[in-house]
Amino acid sequence: MRLLIAEDEPVSREILRHALAAMGHEVSAVADGRAGWEAFQQSPAEVVITDWMMPEMDGPTLCRHIREVKTRHYVYVVFLTVVNGKTRYLEAMAAGADDFLSKPLDREQLAARLSVAERIQSLHRELSELKGTLRFCPGCKSYCDNAGHWQPIEKLLEPTLQGEVQPRICPECEAALARSAAD
Repeated sequence: MRLLIAEDEPVSREILRHALAAMGHEVSAVADGRAGWEAFQQSPAEVVITDWMMPEMDGPTLCRHIREVKTRHYVYVVFLTVVNGKTRYLEAMAAGADDFLSKPLDREQLAARLSVAERIQSLHRELSELKGTLRFCPGCKSYCDNAGHWQPIEKLLEPTLQGEVQPRICPECEAALARSAAD
């Protein structure tokens, strides 16, 4: 994944950059929130890992700016900071954070959190692929698959629902059928 680090402490920034690169990620690192915001605007990362207290712009402000921007992919934001406690955690979540880790860096916890980020990224990609791409016939309720074949809509839904699709007639259609049968 493409990650952006916003961390003002040079040693912490380098340790984190090195750890993430060793995990196989493409990493950019900047020294404060404003530089993080500028880097994000130029190339939105998939994951942003930010400190709380930084010069120029703090982590919560950076997070709020990121949440205001519409990107092609979901941006997973993690706070990694010495600032901790319930109040700060809730502030981070209110700013739009997805996760919150306390310093010092625990590589195993960070790797676990990034696995969650990857799962969420994958789900958002699937959702984006489905948005606006489903071609279906309103008459017979069939959909056109990627190969151009028309299939019952149930075939599309079954893997997602992990069970049998049970067609039902909604109350409006039932009433319309009853009216047409009476005529």
